[in-house]
Amino acid sequence: MSVAARAWRARAAFALLAAGFAAVPVANAQQDGRDAERRLERVRKELQDVASERRRLEGERGDAARQLRSADEQVARTARTLEQTEAELARQQAALEALAVRRDALHARMGAQREELHALLRASHVAGRAAPLKLMLAQDQVADASRALTYQRYLQRQRAARIAALRDELAELESLERDIVERRAALERSHERQRSQVAALERDRAASAQAVAQLDKKYRDRSTREQALGRDAKALERLLARLRAAAAKAEAERRAAAARAAQRAGSGESARKPPVAVARAAPIQVGGLGWPLSGALLAGYGGRMPDGRSSNGVLIGAAAGTPVRAVDDGTVVFAEWMTGYGMILIVDHGNGAMSLYAHCETLLKEAGATVKRGDAVATVGNSGGQGRPALYFELRRNGQPVNPDTFLQKR
Repeated sequence: MSVAARAWRARAAFALLAAGFAAVPVANAQQDGRDAERRLERVRKELQDVASERRRLEGERGDAARQLRSADEQVARTARTLEQTEAELARQQAALEALAVRRDALHARMGAQREELHALLRASHVAGRAAPLKLMLAQDQVADASRALTYQRYLQRQRAARIAALRDELAELESLERDIVERRAALERSHERQRSQVAALERDRAASAQAVAQLDKKYRDRSTREQALGRDAKALERLLARLRAAAAKAEAERRAAAARAAQRAGSGESARKPPVAVARAAPIQVGGLGWPLSGALLAGYGGRMPDGRSSNGVLIGAAAGTPVRAVDDGTVVFAEWMTGYGMILIVDHGNGAMSLYAHCETLLKEAGATVKRGDAVATVGNSGGQGRPALYFELRRNGQPVNPDTFLQKR
């Protein structure tokens, strides 16, 4: 075999060897793709089970919430009745106390009248049965005697009438007092029953509240698990897409390598070009008068966020606590925590333009505040699950995200 023939065979063997090495990533990518598909199928099945369980818990939570509402309303009604009973008891007690004062005063007056009557009776007894005659004979004139006898009769009748009236009033007071005492006893029995009802209803309400709390916890657990599984499913779908793309790319590279090797073998080319090293570009620094802050551009508009999401704005890395400034005049329309964005502040600039500042550490303005361009509205942080301190800035016009670069560079 000639030297040329041996060289050609060596080049052909090298080409086949290169093609074989290129096929290894393809096989690995295909195996990884099958594993990812199996994991995705398991995740989807678990996601369906968790979603079904969450819907069942939603129904149970709704029933428990209705029971709790019914218990709350029943407790409110019974407590209101109890308050009315207590108020009536207080009024009856006040009436009893007033009657007792009046009764004591009548007893005192009756006592004085009785003392006067006793004195009169004692005097009449001393005088004997002929008291009127003695009184008449003791007078110097007949007219005076007659007048004295008349006064005596009037006095006796008046005192007897007053004593009878006092007796009648006391009897009425005693009857009224008995009636109030009976009504108070009935109210106290009703009060005790109502207190027992309220205590029982409070226990029922506490049990219902505990059931709702337990169901809420289960619901949150299922909902959280469902969200996590949903994220896992999306992540696996993205992984599958990347693996398929990697497999296709590896296959294309294998074919291209085989074709190049065959071409070199046919043309007698023996020298291989050394691979060109690709230098990793340093992060782009952004900032200036129009920007909300200066820092490293971690993700540009339309690029890829660190968590794999597509970016509708820009992610700018900076030290925690760095002031974030408004890019234009406007009014703060939102300043709270939001899922996926952490502490977020939104400024309405008018004419359909809004700017959004997310993953902040502190919000320096509240909703309704008027801000000027360059005012500090927040500080940089990593709230909302952001891996490192950075500001996510987004510009929207008529509700749609727009590339903020042009806008910021013109400010």
